[in-house]
Amino acid sequence: MTPSTTDTAARTYADGNPLGTPGEHKHHTKAPAKLDLASIRTALPVAVRKLGPRQMIHSPVMFTVLAGAALCTAICILKPAVFGISVTIWLWLTVLFGTLSEAIAEGRGKAQADSLRASRKGVVARLRLEDGTLKEVPGTELRKNDVVMCEAGDVIPSDGEIIEGLASVDESTITGESAPVIRESGGDRSSVTGGTKVLSDRIAVRITAEAGETFIDRMIKLVEGAVRQKTPNEIALHVLLVSLTIVFLAVTMSLAPFASLPGQRPRRSCWWRCWSA
Repeated sequence: MTPSTTDTAARTYADGNPLGTPGEHKHHTKAPAKLDLASIRTALPVAVRKLGPRQMIHSPVMFTVLAGAALCTAICILKPAVFGISVTIWLWLTVLFGTLSEAIAEGRGKAQADSLRASRKGVVARLRLEDGTLKEVPGTELRKNDVVMCEAGDVIPSDGEIIEGLASVDESTITGESAPVIRESGGDRSSVTGGTKVLSDRIAVRITAEAGETFIDRMIKLVEGAVRQKTPNEIALHVLLVSLTIVFLAVTMSLAPFASLPGQRPRRSCWWRCWSA
């Protein structure tokens, strides 16, 4: 008995490699975005605006570097010297590179959020009514517990759970992995994410998220400025950098007083004169 065309499609990836034969399918990930001159030119004004003390105060380490750069600039204006000017330039470049990298990351995040938002505007869902008929509605009008039908080539309109059928789904827009995954009803592989694309077969999806509460909506809110909770490693690194900055300031501020001590005779205190008498 030869398998049908539907069964064969269900057992193969989009590029024809059969399932159940590990090692034959090549997984491809998206190449990281390259740094180009246009992104730097766009982020440079934002990086300069981030040099304000009100924004830099949130990073004590970089705020200390900014204060040191400003102090060295004032000293170089009063007493110009080659060494002082070179140190001042390096300090300003350090602060500028820090704000520039942050501005580039924010720009890429906003561009990704705009791309995700645009991908949802044109999505049309086939809503299955109680009598079994299908009605095309915008994906943004779906409500929780609505049932939609998705076929090969359709974009899943919202987060949901497969209640009928099996299909291979392209989740590269969410995970960055181009290799499709198999989603089927009944089991731990039945959940699907809005914005992913069905590559084969036909599935019925029950919507499990209200409008504005999907995974993509949460991603957009996170990218557009929601405060992310720091990991324990980030907290520990931040504490270490702040501690080293305090130690560095204490050591450098004590250099001038200690440098003036050689060649000077220490003064005897009152208790020392009483003891020697």
